[in-house]
Amino acid sequence: MMSKTVQETRMRSVRVGKVVLNIGVGKSGEAIERAKKVLELLTGQKPSQRRARKSIREFGVHKGEPIGVVVTLRGERTTDLISRLLVAREKKIPQSSFDERGSVSFGIKEHIEIPGTKYDPALGILGINVSILLERPGYRVARRLRRSSRVGKEHVIKREEAISYFQSHFGTVVVMVE
Repeated sequence: MMSKTVQETRMRSVRVGKVVLNIGVGKSGEAIERAKKVLELLTGQKPSQRRARKSIREFGVHKGEPIGVVVTLRGERTTDLISRLLVAREKKIPQSSFDERGSVSFGIKEHIEIPGTKYDPALGILGINVSILLERPGYRVARRLRRSSRVGKEHVIKREEAISYFQSHFGTVVVMVE
């Protein structure tokens, strides 16, 4: 009887769990509407607003006021979006963008750098924060409502696995930043 090694099993395969795009505007009104329009054009999905948790007088922000928009993508649409976002970053990600649990976060200074988006003077130019969560099959045990449990230490994605996933699937170059 042949036994499979740990790396050959299907449960060890890495996949994209979700992609979260965030635009923090810092004020409500027309700026929030422009940010919503930008995220809707990029993803084809309606974004949701994020409200201020507390008032900050120096910035003119009041508690409960909308100050940002966010959209979460899951499933097959994520890989196409990730490739477009990486082209805007010239397929380079600093190693410091990868955390210990396999998540990747980076920013794009101008949304018009993303392929397929055109400059619209009515929208202006906005920056986007991107967070990508990598996971393995079986991560649902931590999110389910009934009998939720922890993901085992050996099953959690490590930084090196996340880096190799991005290099093999998207042709990304990981840059060492000092």
